Amino acid sequence: MEEQKLAALRFQAAARDLEHIVRHIAARYIVHGVPLTWRLLHAIEAEALADLGFASRHDPIMLSLFQRPAGMAYPETDDVVDFGQSNALPAAFGFAVAVYEEAQRDAQEKRSSKRDTAGGGARRETAWGG
Repeated sequence: MEEQKLAALRFQAAARDLEHIVRHIAARYIVHGVPLTWRLLHAIEAEALADLGFASRHDPIMLSLFQRPAGMAYPETDDVVDFGQSNALPAAFGFAVAVYEEAQRDAQEKRSSKRDTAGGGARRETAWGG
């Protein structure tokens, strides 16, 4: 039982580590207003999983848990990402989508507070690029 607890803690630590890395990578694109496209999502995933720090902090078995299964194919186009109602996302994809959604909420809150103080309508912008 202790071994299972230890494995769970190691997995949680690796997941937090990967999330931090993905957030950092995605933030570089968000600050420049780059929309989250399928091609960018694949690039973020590849960069995060190739991070040397991530690879050095976790053993190969743990790292393999974050690799996207071969059967999970996603488009590699410049179309804006849309998962619809799907919640079956590879970890790096899920973290990147969450960062973009947070940025979109933050942008909406800023626009809302500007409208409240300025009394005017603001132009609609989203982190997704739409």
